[in-house]
Amino acid sequence: MTASRRFQNRVAIVTGAAGAIGAATAERLAAEGARLLLVDIDEARLTKAADTLRAGGASVESFTCDLGSDGGAVDAVTAARAFFGRVDVAALIAGSSGPRVAVHELPVGDWDTLMASNLRSMFLSLRASARAMISSGSGGSIVTMSSSMARWDVLDGGAAYAASKGGVLSLTRAAAFDLAPLGIRVNAVCPGVIDTELGVPRSDDGGFVAPTSGQFARRIPLRRIGSTADVAAAIAYLASDDAGHVTGSELVIDGGQTLQSWANSPLDG
Repeated sequence: MTASRRFQNRVAIVTGAAGAIGAATAERLAAEGARLLLVDIDEARLTKAADTLRAGGASVESFTCDLGSDGGAVDAVTAARAFFGRVDVAALIAGSSGPRVAVHELPVGDWDTLMASNLRSMFLSLRASARAMISSGSGGSIVTMSSSMARWDVLDGGAAYAASKGGVLSLTRAAAFDLAPLGIRVNAVCPGVIDTELGVPRSDDGGFVAPTSGQFARRIPLRRIGSTADVAAAIAYLASDDAGHVTGSELVIDGGQTLQSWANSPLDG
C-alpha cells in the first residue's frame, strides 16, 4: 500500500474488477483515496471484491454487466455517475485470453469472441467513459489494458489474442489524439508474464503444460515474474496527475522480458 492520496475526491471506474489485476488495481486506487465503481460480468466474484474493499473503509459500488454488449458500458458509466456524480478515471482492464489455437486452425467464432471480449468491449468502455468526462468538463484519465504480445512477444496459438491487444494499442493512440484537446489522457499498459491464473497457466484443455513460474523467471532479466501489484502501480501512475503530460503511451511491465532474444536468453531456459 501507499500513503499517497493522489485520487482523493476522484471517482474511478475499474472494469474487470473481479479478476486478479482488476482487483489489485481497485485496491491500489482505493488506498489512494478514490471512490470506486467496480465492473465485471462475474457477479459473485465482483461482490466479493467490493465487500473486501468496503471492509477496509473504501467507498465502493459494484455493477454487473457484459461490456461487450451494446448497452453494457453505457449502463456502467451511467451507474458511476448516479452513485458518485462524475467519472475522473477509467481503468479498463476487462478482457480474456481465449483458447490457444494455431492461426491456420483457428475457428472464426473463436476469433470473433476474443475480438468482442478484448477490443469491442474496450472501445465501448473507452467511448462511454470519455463521453462522461467530456460532459463534466474537467478532463480525466483513461488507462487501457494491452499486452507485451501486442507488439513484441510471440506465443504459439496466440494470433487472436495478439491481434486483439494490438488493436487496443492502436485504439489507445487514436483516442489519445482525439481526446487531448478535451483534457483527457489515454494510455495503455502492456504487461508481460504476470503471476495470475492467466499469466502463468498450469495447463489447458488441449493438454498443454506451461513452464513453472521458476522457468519463466529465469527467462526474465529481473529474474522474477510480475505481480498484480506491479501492474496496479503502473495503472495508478498513468491515471494520476504525476503523468499529467503523458498521453498515447505504452507502458511495458515485464521485467525486461521483451529485451530478451535468442542470443542472450538463459541456456537453461
